[in-house]
Amino acid sequence: MKKWLLLIFINFCCFLLSGQNTGVNNNWLMGYGSYWGHPWGHTLIDFSNGTPIFTYDSLEMDIDRTSANISDSNGNLLCYTNGYYIADATGDTMQNGNNISPTGFYNLNPKGLTAPQACLILPKSNSNNLFYLFHNTFDNSPSYTRSLNFYYSIIDMNLNNGKGAVVSKNNALVQDTMIPGNITACKHANGRDWWVIVQKDNSNLFYKFLILPTTILGPYTQAIGTPRSTIGGMSVFSPDGTKYAIAHAEYLSTGSLDIFDFDRCNGFLSNSIHITLPQSTGLFGGTAFSSNSNFLYVSNINEVYQYDMSAPNIAASQLTVAVWDSFYSPSPPFATLFEGTFLAPDGKIYIQTGNGTLHLHVINSPDSFGLACDLVQHGIQLQRYYGNGIPNHPNYFLGCDTTLGCGCLTGIEDAIPIKITARASPNPTHGQSTLQFPAQKNSGALTVYDLLGKIVFEDYIAAWSQFKKIDINTLPNGIYLCKLKWSSGEISVKVIKE
Repeated sequence: MKKWLLLIFINFCCFLLSGQNTGVNNNWLMGYGSYWGHPWGHTLIDFSNGTPIFTYDSLEMDIDRTSANISDSNGNLLCYTNGYYIADATGDTMQNGNNISPTGFYNLNPKGLTAPQACLILPKSNSNNLFYLFHNTFDNSPSYTRSLNFYYSIIDMNLNNGKGAVVSKNNALVQDTMIPGNITACKHANGRDWWVIVQKDNSNLFYKFLILPTTILGPYTQAIGTPRSTIGGMSVFSPDGTKYAIAHAEYLSTGSLDIFDFDRCNGFLSNSIHITLPQSTGLFGGTAFSSNSNFLYVSNINEVYQYDMSAPNIAASQLTVAVWDSFYSPSPPFATLFEGTFLAPDGKIYIQTGNGTLHLHVINSPDSFGLACDLVQHGIQLQRYYGNGIPNHPNYFLGCDTTLGCGCLTGIEDAIPIKITARASPNPTHGQSTLQFPAQKNSGALTVYDLLGKIVFEDYIAAWSQFKKIDINTLPNGIYLCKLKWSSGEISVKVIKE
């Protein structure tokens, strides 16, 4: 009987997978070296269980606003960086991973590079072990306000007994006066290659690179929109790859927001929209799209705004969804303001506070309009200080889109549809189980039925998410059918409570 029960939970419907890199962005590592003792140290947020799990450790690396990491397809952390050096999964400096983006700025701030989005790690197409690290820094001594080089390095995770090694380092792709940080990437419409974009300083010029399996093409340049000059702020692509946004705040001055349409086939930006932001009280702002790409959130130090991407006049759609409530963490002068803004694998948006505090803000329902987005100030309390170092992750799961005029180049799935199942773990369970499924570009719905067909649990599934936790602790033992439904199809998996 038990064998039969264990087998029936694999009864399911199947559909095409939109991405193969499950798990690569599930770990968020941030914090300071633990040399001063508690509450200094590191926080690891693991999203693999459907809801974030917080663990704490003592590692050597200080992580400031520059942060990037990558995990394997099973969600095991491979390596991470603070913009000065690369560490392996054990926390030691990776072989040849020291002195990336060489700069004298280290002497001014040795506890981690402070440029938001100054590092980005991408898996090399058609390889299971090679990764690109794209990076820049503050170069122009003595002011250290601009980047003069845009680099790439290559990491081979097969070397050094699986701990990895840097096999090529600090290769300059561009030598020009550029905005530090603001490195962003979007999957090409062929589903295999990548577009990587950086910006020239005091200009409206973009440098764009096409990352192929065997080479990097570019730079391709495009001048569009208003000139930008900043040492802070963030750039971001919408999860569906159709929009590109840049926002930054200026100290005691107005900030700005620029939004563009993006063509994933040819890398062209178009239809520039420039929006002036109200006066700010700091240098750094943040941008993040909701998982369904319908809303853009911009943090402006004291306030957070929501913009409706479907509105006829996007600038006029601005709604203020939060104003700083004068909270400090743990005490003045460490205000929990609004800075870097990041979409997480659980479909929520997490916002840094701009100071090395013990709290994060969270937008629980970013796909919802206006105040229904449910922004909770300092809603996440941590046990360790962190220096605004949430890692820079693109949407690794965006698949090909033939409607844009590009063919698919994603490998075997181009010719043979890959059938993907949902699975539950643990199964059987005593009350809680996590459903794992392929990332989908649209949001979906989870419905759990008992054997009589009665609905006992319902929940929302964020676009691009891969995990969903169910809690049937209060329900009687038995078999439950979990149906996950998207516009592209549905999967069913049976979970046994015993």
